[in-house]
Amino acid sequence: MNTASTEVPARRAMCVACLRPRQTCICRWVTALPSQVEVLILQHPMEVGNAKGSARLLHLSLSNSRLEVGEQFDQAQLLAWLSRQRRSVLLYPETEDAALGLAAPQPFDPAWLDQPLRLVVLDGTWRKSRKMLYLNPPLQTLPRLPLRDTPPSHYLIRKAHLPDQLSTLEATVYALAQLENDINKFNPLIEAFDGFVAQQAGYVKQSV
Repeated sequence: MNTASTEVPARRAMCVACLRPRQTCICRWVTALPSQVEVLILQHPMEVGNAKGSARLLHLSLSNSRLEVGEQFDQAQLLAWLSRQRRSVLLYPETEDAALGLAAPQPFDPAWLDQPLRLVVLDGTWRKSRKMLYLNPPLQTLPRLPLRDTPPSHYLIRKAHLPDQLSTLEATVYALAQLENDINKFNPLIEAFDGFVAQQAGYVKQSV
């Protein structure tokens, strides 16, 4: 006779804000900051459940931000998010990608700094973000904003494929500082990110 319990383990209580188990909630690191530039975060589905991901913390901290999940978005919906009420720029290197058949993007014009702007951010691995760019033609037409002279990454819990690679949160913060011409405004969010990284690193040590 099988006496093993057939009870289904109770699901862990989840935080409704950061969408993580309450035991690993990251809301303590949310740092509310306003931004003149609107931020549209397009998150790859594989990043949603990634405990090391920083996009949710970024979104919760920036009141002028929107986070949408998907790999290939409905074109009409994407165009609505990219409404012409603001000029949209894509946070992405200014490189021509012959492998994907993408032409060289329109360069960023510094004169646009006097206009209402929207920063579009792709949250995913380098490979996934390239695929998102390929699958969503409206993104290919956007001028790109390359980051310049950024400090070393604080993202010590995730392996970078290139020395200058940053987390989504770090890259977005440095881009906003560049667009708003204020290098110190978003420092509190970088400091909060350090706490988030330390929290995640602690879980890794506990599991070893």
